[in-house]
Amino acid sequence: MKFAFSTNAYRKYTIEQSILSINSAGYQAVELMCDIPHAFPPVSKKIVTLIKDTLRKKKMKISNLNGFMMSAIGDFHHPSWIEKNHLERQKRIDHTINCLKLAKDLGARTVSTEPGGPLNGISEKKGLELFKAGIDQVLPVAEKTRVKLLIEPEPELLLENSRQFLEFISQFDTKYLGLNFDIGHFYCVNEDPAELIISLKDYISHIHLEDISKTRVHKHLIPGTGSINFQSIFDALDIIDYKGFVTVELYPYQDDPEQAAKKTMKFLKSFNAS
Repeated sequence: MKFAFSTNAYRKYTIEQSILSINSAGYQAVELMCDIPHAFPPVSKKIVTLIKDTLRKKKMKISNLNGFMMSAIGDFHHPSWIEKNHLERQKRIDHTINCLKLAKDLGARTVSTEPGGPLNGISEKKGLELFKAGIDQVLPVAEKTRVKLLIEPEPELLLENSRQFLEFISQFDTKYLGLNFDIGHFYCVNEDPAELIISLKDYISHIHLEDISKTRVHKHLIPGTGSINFQSIFDALDIIDYKGFVTVELYPYQDDPEQAAKKTMKFLKSFNAS
């Protein structure tokens, strides 16, 4: 098991500052936010070189490219895969394609994306149709670049739970589409993340880790400050012999991401998991 920290908590820092801070907190890798102010693609060769050089100097890797947020032109969820306006949907499609190309340039293996988006007045059936149509446009690029696109179910979006994810992904026949398993998200929708790790093991290519309060409200907390049973999580990861990255995602802590990163690493070490 390898631990990373997402730069989406470092939105007040440059990408170079973010990498150096995450390294100083003891992480082996970073998840790169494909949004402003870090790497909203397409990015210049100069930025690609800067990222690669900074990582190489610190002997770090990229755990995943996070293509979820689009604050550069919208917000956390918009434009989504299921906007009513086709031009807005195309922006999400183009962004995801650019993320896949950037991943190839950086040597990253995965790109995570939102699970459709907020329904905002459209039916679930229509949302699923639009989401599939968008993924169909992106998959040829994933296959060409050999970068896997990972869907990340989230509360109150089109795909919230494991059942919906499995029904959706069953429509595709490709090894370049999978699951970004967010522990807190599944906990929020009253599923047991430890059980799901085992049942969904064939789809998991990357993991997000954060804590959630006992109310199960979707608000990311520093691990150890909420109610998730992390011992069961790590036990399940051991059972499936998970060798990939586990990325800590604490984007609400942008006022002091360094402290959040350090507190989390201390918590992870208490399990002898790091």
